[in-house]
Amino acid sequence: MTRVWQWNRPVTVREVLQDLQSERDIAYTTVMTVLDKLYRKGWLRRDQVGRAYRYEPVSSREAYTAALMNDAWATSDNPAAALVHFFGLMSPEQREALRDALRVAAVFPDPEPDPERLPDPHPDTGGTPGPSAR
Repeated sequence: MTRVWQWNRPVTVREVLQDLQSERDIAYTTVMTVLDKLYRKGWLRRDQVGRAYRYEPVSSREAYTAALMNDAWATSDNPAAALVHFFGLMSPEQREALRDALRVAAVFPDPEPDPERLPDPHPDTGGTPGPSAR
């Protein structure tokens, strides 16, 4: 899947084979079998072009990772405890990325808004209240 995601476009067995052969010796039939299995499992879709198939992912790597995390979390008898352990395994950079993601998803707003990022309450007067606001 990693190789197919990296191409960021539909790929043939031959393209994946050539990519993999730059690192190790691998047979065409091995790559063909793996891509066919991923297609049958629903991870790839394919379109026939001539005698070959072009394969592309059904979802992004990020969506796939999220689904794996959700599946793993759903198997816990105590999801809150599982999250606490998971957060404990995270690096500071990963925790910061989590904070950013939660803000983007609007799950948790910023605890203290940055005054410089707040919209101007009086855009027509340059930010100062006019006579009627006094």
